[in-house]
Amino acid sequence: MEIFTEFGYTGLFLSSFLAATILPLSSEVVLSILLLNHLNPVLLVSVATLGNVLGSFVNYAIGIWGSMFIIRKVLRISDHEFSKAKQRFNKYGVFSLFFAWVPVIGDPLTVVAGVLKVRILIFFILVTSGKLIRYIIISYAVLT
Repeated sequence: MEIFTEFGYTGLFLSSFLAATILPLSSEVVLSILLLNHLNPVLLVSVATLGNVLGSFVNYAIGIWGSMFIIRKVLRISDHEFSKAKQRFNKYGVFSLFFAWVPVIGDPLTVVAGVLKVRILIFFILVTSGKLIRYIIISYAVLT
């Protein structure tokens, strides 16, 4: 995490992006450290949200154009996780994308959204809303 915090906003963007894709990173830790180092909270939340949402768009694109090999081997989403994500999608519909920020279930949800070809505007609104609210809550908790 230290490497990301050394690069400030750029490091936060990279950690947020990568946390939403292939690496088990915690962008929340990087955000918290930068908040405690008195960087601009509004800008930090914006950068973290942008990076995390763009990472989710990579998952969405892999869902649309990728193969199950890529989903299993590159994203490391097991058949079980993928099946559970599809079940959540079938049960709760596209509104489950609001929870794309939740560890473990979020990445598979965004991939399944691509596989199911969810409308991109709906994907953008729900994923961005959930991730933005999460980063705002984390920032508030750290700063109070």
